[in-house]
Amino acid sequence: MGNSTSRLYSVLAKTLSSGAVSQHQDCLEQLDSAQLDPIDPKELLEECQIVLQKRPPRFQRNFVNLKKNTASNHRPIRVMQWNILAQALGEGKDNFVQCPMEALKWEERKCLILEEILAYKPDILCLQEVDHYFDTFEPLLSRLGYQCTFFPKPWSPCLDVEHNNGPDGCAMFFLKERFELVSSANIRLTAMKLKTNQVAIAQTLKCHETGRLFCIAVTHLKARTGWERFRSAQGCDLLQNLKSITQGAKIPLIVCGDFNAEPTEEVYREFSNSSLNLNSAYKLLSPDGQSEPPYTTWKIRPSGECRHTLDYIWYSQHALNVTSALGLLTEEQIGPNRLPSFNYPSDHLSLVCDFSFNQDPDRLL
Repeated sequence: MGNSTSRLYSVLAKTLSSGAVSQHQDCLEQLDSAQLDPIDPKELLEECQIVLQKRPPRFQRNFVNLKKNTASNHRPIRVMQWNILAQALGEGKDNFVQCPMEALKWEERKCLILEEILAYKPDILCLQEVDHYFDTFEPLLSRLGYQCTFFPKPWSPCLDVEHNNGPDGCAMFFLKERFELVSSANIRLTAMKLKTNQVAIAQTLKCHETGRLFCIAVTHLKARTGWERFRSAQGCDLLQNLKSITQGAKIPLIVCGDFNAEPTEEVYREFSNSSLNLNSAYKLLSPDGQSEPPYTTWKIRPSGECRHTLDYIWYSQHALNVTSALGLLTEEQIGPNRLPSFNYPSDHLSLVCDFSFNQDPDRLL
């Protein structure tokens, strides 16, 4: 390896062996990521693959072209949504009974996550269950040219796990060469007028190429059966915030999230029927364009097998077009032991879409 790759490996090794949150904060005080040398994504990918050389190769997924004879005068905007599985929860609380503990080792699982991100090269990356932001994702992704934002849960369940790495939360990353930050809001979601443990980030960006504004949001709603009304209330609160931020849908909107809700739930209907005129991008992969995928998460816990559609990318269908979407893993690829696994680092699948602006920016809702 050349000198640059050796230096890069040293950086990667440091993120692999870092300790608790107090240590991350100390590091941040000493090192400003913006002042560090940029990382070549190809070299970082090679280093990840060296760490992963004893694991099976990454699953092959293909993009599905969804263009409908719509011309675009700008590069598409690639958005990636992913619940990456908090390390503390994966090792300490989630009880994936068919997943060997060896497969959950952070030293390698982290490289699987990075490999997936580097393979799809998102312009905007929206993540949930991030509990290694300060020691891994912010230091590395900032050096890849991303502007990084993190909003932790107020009472993260990760903190109940021994040897945890701090709270988990939502994180958003966008490429500074493509976008300028206009405004940013960290939102603590409410339900029945009470502040909850769930959060969202909403940022208004300006596209350098087109000069167009749009809003991108990431969230993670309350989990578990029996909390449907709670999720509905959280969804209503988020929509109200987004209506204000987008000036009543004048600014195009993309919302990424693990909603912990099947399409049959009330919160899904609220987003579908909102005055923001939102559509779910992954419905477009179905033959009729009206059906969600059969699953976005598939795991086996002590209570049994869990196969659900919980993750979504919503978008302003009057202002944005989905030009392509990444196909999901097949049941055969996932395998009988389901997720996570030696092949795949999370119990949720990543969703990736390419968007273009509608050519008529003044088109009415």
